[in-house]
Amino acid sequence: MTVSVVLFTADLRLRDHPPLHAALRSADETVPLFVLDPGIHAAGFDAPNRRAFLADCLRDLDASLRRRGGRLVVRSGPVEREVGAVAAACGAAEVHMAAGVTAYAHRREERLRHALGAAGVALRVHEAVITALAPGAVTPAGSDHYGVFTPYLRRWSQETLRTPLAAPRAVRVPDGVRGEPLPDRADVSGTSPGLPPGGETAGRDRLARWTRSGGMAAYADRHDDLAGDATSRLSPYLHFGTLSAAEAIHQARKQGGPGAEAFVRQLCWRDFHHQVLAARPETSWRDYRTRDDHWRDEEDAAGDIAAWREGRTGYPIVDAALRQLRHEGWMHNRARLLTASFLTKTLYVDWRIGARHFLDLLVDGDVVNNQLNWQWAAGTGTDTRPHRVLNPTVQARRFDPDGAYVRRWVPELAEVDGARIHEPWRLPPDRRDALGYPDPVVDLAEGLSRFRHARGRD
Repeated sequence: MTVSVVLFTADLRLRDHPPLHAALRSADETVPLFVLDPGIHAAGFDAPNRRAFLADCLRDLDASLRRRGGRLVVRSGPVEREVGAVAAACGAAEVHMAAGVTAYAHRREERLRHALGAAGVALRVHEAVITALAPGAVTPAGSDHYGVFTPYLRRWSQETLRTPLAAPRAVRVPDGVRGEPLPDRADVSGTSPGLPPGGETAGRDRLARWTRSGGMAAYADRHDDLAGDATSRLSPYLHFGTLSAAEAIHQARKQGGPGAEAFVRQLCWRDFHHQVLAARPETSWRDYRTRDDHWRDEEDAAGDIAAWREGRTGYPIVDAALRQLRHEGWMHNRARLLTASFLTKTLYVDWRIGARHFLDLLVDGDVVNNQLNWQWAAGTGTDTRPHRVLNPTVQARRFDPDGAYVRRWVPELAEVDGARIHEPWRLPPDRRDALGYPDPVVDLAEGLSRFRHARGRD
């Protein structure tokens, strides 16, 4: 009997999984393996929301494997040690896994290749599993990556994506491979009350329901509607790989129409960020394009940062978004942009402080999209208009015109009628005092002046 191992990472699904298919083709039996790596904890990336969601994903993956005669083997410890031990125990000749783009993923692959190679085991790394198109698959003349989105979108749209793979009908796992009990969401404390369920089953069900209900068809017109909550909410499932980006794109293109095209564009943004970070891994914490900002740090701006994190800045739309984040472990994309712009360009606080807060709470928080979207908002990333400032009041009137989103998350203002909710400082003093809602931490004009002066734009 020949044996292979498939190492699951950020690809916790059975459908459209090239490494799993390759592992099954290459051997009579296959060990589906997931390693709980202490390096993730040491780096501070196993936040409670993601740890709980991951537990759901692993349990769902194990259940799907068991329906096909297999099971998921879970181990804890350094990845190279645990993978090597499993390969040795079952006599595996090959280990298959998906390629990653972060510095951590590169180090993990190097350690695995060295450890497995010393034992005579081949490591097979598969591209375009976590993304729809492999980073580096398209490049401009004279560069190893695209630094501007629109040219990338044009080239990316011309590429033919691989045909999604069906889930395997059977998975034969060799006897005697030791694993640990599956983690359980119930054992994770400090999670957000509104955290969604994880797993391939939940992700595929969400995509199907959103599509059937007309969500995809209306996406172009409604994706910025804060109160309407019309986005797909698929980002956690894409982050953990319980949903294939390539398969989602195929489904959208099959449906067609402006909504589907707008949805595919967002998935292209995801691939775009992956190819940027693959070429420039240091941009996970360094400016992609420095503006020589002298940001206010945590000591200088402690009060403003605390108010921002707690959703008590005095700007209702900003506060609503940050309270949604704390409650759900998720935030509407438009809200992410405006809260990030407010922190970096109105309060002039280092984007890394905001990115860290998001990573502490977001169930879809990952180094690629989180960090590069924060840099886009801060004007140190790939935005072609780096001095762009999103005025929270203007944004609120445009994307929450009746104040429904704010009322949902800022109950202190629930009785304020209509669009007046976005400027509570204009209410009569006695009524404003009765609300118990804070005054603005900064005047918008003052914040804009400080930012322009810092950037030499006065």
